[in-house]
Amino acid sequence: MALRMLGKDPESRSGDSPTVYLDEHKDTYLVQGWKVEESERLEQLQLPGHETVVEIPRRMVQFFLEMQGGPRADV
Repeated sequence: MALRMLGKDPESRSGDSPTVYLDEHKDTYLVQGWKVEESERLEQLQLPGHETVVEIPRRMVQFFLEMQGGPRADV
């Protein structure tokens, strides 16, 4: 299974930035981001035990829009 990297956080300085990938075989996105650990925020999401959540900056939405043929969103 080959993942295609769509883009890294354009404002990352360390290179260990949030990243968006596309799994073309499964037709899904994989998102590498900052681990959300604040219980107050996690409680609002009502996550099932088999799921998790990561956080990415709003400016990274551009990578999803490009895959839909839309313009880059410079947010």
